[in-house]
Amino acid sequence: MPPGAIISTFGPTMTKAKFIKFIIASILAIVALFLPYESLGFDAASPMGILNPLEIRVIGVFVMAALFWILQPFPIWSTSVLVIVLMIVTMSDSSLTPFRVDGVTMISHKSIMATFANPIIMLFLGGFFLAAAATKYKMDLNLARVLLKPFGKNPKFVLLGLMLITAVFSMFMSNTATAAMMLAILAPVLKLFEPDDRGKAAFALAIPLGANIGGMGTPIGTPPNAIALGALNDAVARGDLVANPVTFGQWMAFGIPYVIILMVVAWILLLKIYPIKMKEMVLNIEGAGKFDTSPKAIIVYITFVLCVILWVTGKNVHGINDNAIAMIPMAVFALTGVITKKDLNAMSWDVLWLVAGGFALGVGLNATGLAAHLIKTIPFASWSPLALMIGCGIICLFMANFMSHTSTATLLVPILCAVGIACQDNLIGLGGVTALLVSVAFASSLGMSLPISTPPNALAHATGYTDTRGMAITGVVMGILGLVVSWIMMIFLAKIAFFGTPAPKAAEAVPAAPAVEKVAVGTEQGRSEPAEAAAPAVDSTVAVPADSAAAVAADSTVAVSADTAVKVEVVDSAAAK
Repeated sequence: MPPGAIISTFGPTMTKAKFIKFIIASILAIVALFLPYESLGFDAASPMGILNPLEIRVIGVFVMAALFWILQPFPIWSTSVLVIVLMIVTMSDSSLTPFRVDGVTMISHKSIMATFANPIIMLFLGGFFLAAAATKYKMDLNLARVLLKPFGKNPKFVLLGLMLITAVFSMFMSNTATAAMMLAILAPVLKLFEPDDRGKAAFALAIPLGANIGGMGTPIGTPPNAIALGALNDAVARGDLVANPVTFGQWMAFGIPYVIILMVVAWILLLKIYPIKMKEMVLNIEGAGKFDTSPKAIIVYITFVLCVILWVTGKNVHGINDNAIAMIPMAVFALTGVITKKDLNAMSWDVLWLVAGGFALGVGLNATGLAAHLIKTIPFASWSPLALMIGCGIICLFMANFMSHTSTATLLVPILCAVGIACQDNLIGLGGVTALLVSVAFASSLGMSLPISTPPNALAHATGYTDTRGMAITGVVMGILGLVVSWIMMIFLAKIAFFGTPAPKAAEAVPAAPAVEKVAVGTEQGRSEPAEAAAPAVDSTVAVPADSAAAVAADSTVAVSADTAVKVEVVDSAAAK
C-alpha cells in the first residue's frame, strides 16, 4: 500500500507532517517499553526497586500520550480516549489474556472507566450547561452592557471594564467561548480607532488576558483547576493524603483576589506598551437590549444565581457537595427545555474526554506503584519546600506556553501530586500538597506569551490588531509575575492555616496495646497490684523468658519499660471467676 493511501485511512485531517509525527511518537513510545530499566537503577539492590510489567506499560502509554499531546498528530481529546482504551485492554483486570501478569495485581477496569464520570467531570459539565443557557438567552450580552456602564467613556477605563467583565464571564464559561463572545462585541469598537492609534492592540489583547486570567478564579473556570482538584480528591479518597477538600467558595476566596491583582497589573502593562490616543469612546453592544423576561429565561436567571450562591456559601452551610450542585442546572434545564438535544450536542465534550484521559493516567501511575517508584529517582524530600514549589511552577509555565493548558495540567498534575505526597512533610510550611497543586494549576493557566499558547490568544491574533512582540512581552511578564504572586499567596494562606493544618506524614498515631482483662504485676517485694486495662506502647519492650514464673497469654502482650524490674503475670479472667 503506498504511503498516501495509508495516510488517507486516518481521514482528511491527517497530513503528511502529522503522519510523520505519529510515526515518531509511536516509535519512541515502543522504545520506552523496551528500555533496560534495571541498568538505569531500577533493580533489586536499589531503593527504587524493580519495575513490574504494568509499570513499564504505564510509562509507554505516558510517553505516547505526552508526545501526541505535544505534536498533535490527532485531536488532543482522541489521545485521551486512546489512553483509557489502552489501559483497559493491556493493564486492567479486564485486559486481553496475553497481557495478564501473574503475581501482579491488575488495575480495576471500573476505576479506569469511572474517569469518564469523575465528580470533577460533572462539575465541568454543569458549568457547560450554565454557559450554554446564558448564551442562548443573551444573559451574557445584557450583563456585559449593564456591567460596562460604570466605566464611562474614557477609553482607559473602558479597557479595564472589558478586562474585568471578560474575567467574570471566564470564571463560569470556557475561556475560548468567552474570548470569542467578547471579541465579537469589540469588533465594531476596534474600527473606531485611528490607523496610528496603538490603543486598538491594547483592546484586542485585553480580551485573551481577561479570559486566561479570569478562568483561574473558580474551579470550573478552566480545566487545570478541575484537574488539580480531581487529583487532590483522589489522593484523599485513596488515603494517601490527609487534607480538607477545597470547596468552590474557598477557591473563590483566594482565586478572585489573585485574579484582581493580575488584572490591574495587566491593565497597567497594556497602557504602557500600547498608549491610547482616543479621548472618548461609546461602546454599543450589538444584540444586547432588555433582559429576556420569558419563563425559560427567568428559569435560567434563578438557576444561575442559585448555583452561584450554593457554591459560594459552601457545603458546611447547606450540606451539598460542589459537584452535586453542578448537576442541578443539568436536571432543571433538561426538564424545562432550556437546553435541547441540539444544545447538548454543541457542548465541548472533547474537553471532558481530554480531562478524563488525564485522570486515567493518574489512576495508572498510582495503582501500579509507578508514581512511588519514579519519585524515588529524585531526592525531592531533601529539597526545600519553596524550591519544590518554584521548580514545579516553572516547569508548568514553560510547557503551558507551547502546548494546551489542559494538556499541560493533565500531563504534570498526576506526577507532581505523587511528588507532593511523598514530600508532604516538607510542604507543611507552605500549605501542604493542596497549596502545591493549586499553584501548579495557576502556573498551567499562565502560559500566554504566544499566539499558539491558548485559543483566546489565537482568536485575538486573528483579528489582525495584535502583534507577536507585544503578546510575548505581556505574556512573559504576566507569567512570571503570576507565579511570584501565587507563591506569595500560598505562603500567606499557609500562615493563616487557610487549607487547614497539614498532618505530618511521619507523625502517625501509635496504636495502643491490646486491652487486658486483668494483669497482676508482682514487684520485687512480692506484692501484687492490678495494672491498667490497656498498657501504653513503649519503645523498650521486655521479653518475658519462657522459664519465667509468669504465664503470659499469647494474645495479651504487655509492654513494660526496660528499666522496670518486674514480673508480669496475666490471669485468665474466666479462670478467676
